[in-house]
Amino acid sequence: MRRRTAWQEWQPNTQEKLLIIHADDMGMSHSANRATIRAFETGAISSASLMMPCAWVAEAVEWIKKNPTADVGLHLTLTSEWSTNRWRPVAPVDKVKGLLDPQGYMWRSVEDVVRRASPQEVEIEIRAQIELALQMGLKPTHLDSHMGTLYADARFFEVFLKVAMEYRIPPMVFSPTPEMVLMAAARGINHREVFQRIEAAGLPRIDYLNPQYAPGESKEKHRQRLHEYLRTLKPGVNELIVHLGMDDPEGNAITNGWQYRVQELEILQEPEFKRILQEQQIRLFTYRELAKMYSYG
Repeated sequence: MRRRTAWQEWQPNTQEKLLIIHADDMGMSHSANRATIRAFETGAISSASLMMPCAWVAEAVEWIKKNPTADVGLHLTLTSEWSTNRWRPVAPVDKVKGLLDPQGYMWRSVEDVVRRASPQEVEIEIRAQIELALQMGLKPTHLDSHMGTLYADARFFEVFLKVAMEYRIPPMVFSPTPEMVLMAAARGINHREVFQRIEAAGLPRIDYLNPQYAPGESKEKHRQRLHEYLRTLKPGVNELIVHLGMDDPEGNAITNGWQYRVQELEILQEPEFKRILQEQQIRLFTYRELAKMYSYG
């Protein structure tokens, strides 16, 4: 197994097909918690991440502490995108004014955060979220970014790497595949410098990311797309990001895309999805295992 190759000579972490099925948005609502917990308990997902500023984080933490083998990280949150379900920063508001919209909530869009918040404010807030998790007794398996905000600006990404390495919690970072090089370049990130830094630090890396999210598509199209993804999965460490929900009044009121989240949970639990995983010899994987692959943490 090749673990630490120079970025110019990149090869996948392994020739085995490893897949992290990762549920975003735990803690956002009771509905999201119920769906994520059910997915863990049925083996439909292998990992998830928690939104510390949100109202239902305490419920999620209670379950995680009772299930310490669950692979749960932090979904570092700098935006509050929904119309009626809003949240504020964890840090004192006078220290992160650039993260606040006129109503005192986090901005709804990534663009507003990039335009109005300073890297210093971003650092203060993500540190506060990590510290709150630690104070609540959690040991996050990884760090990622809600709506990709920390990847949207080179200055924010630098803060993300700095803080993650200081806490020795693996950040969601990637091998220098052509797709990731293009993504970095589009965000003004010096991919050569960043990948060399990731390499030098020995940070665990995802080889391929599928951040799929397509609310509004039919359940059959949704199912076909996920099945095709499994059938074409490449060797290496892959991550599939999913968004789960329950068909209940709370979840339905938060977003008009609730049907997609309900469908996603159902499709992941279907026997056919699990059959294709076995047929394609795909092994579900976790961030905890990824850290061990790199002897990190």
